[in-house]
Amino acid sequence: MLTIVLIDDDPISTFVTEKLILKNVKEPCKFYKYQSAKTALNEINEIKPNYLFLDLNMPEMNGWDFLDQFHPDNDDAQIYILSSSVDQRDITKASQYQVVKDYLSKPLIKKSIKLIFN
Repeated sequence: MLTIVLIDDDPISTFVTEKLILKNVKEPCKFYKYQSAKTALNEINEIKPNYLFLDLNMPEMNGWDFLDQFHPDNDDAQIYILSSSVDQRDITKASQYQVVKDYLSKPLIKKSIKLIFN
């Protein structure tokens, strides 16, 4: 079973991402959804996700803060930034984090799902 963490303060975006993954991934998936990066950070090492989708612009703790403080117990988690920002500075900054596999624009599309999960 794939363990997937979605960290996004927009419940509609989280809903759409989850449904798209469920529709296009053949393996069973268990989702953990967080509207707060701070809460996710406190629980993430117990979850040990295979995949983590992270929004950048959130109140209290943004995606950059999360990445700066996230030190996984293992390197199994594939982290994808999923953001509505198309600012080249954000894309460049994301590439400087070794743990970030890719920077994806919202909404997630079927083609991206197939690339990530195959």
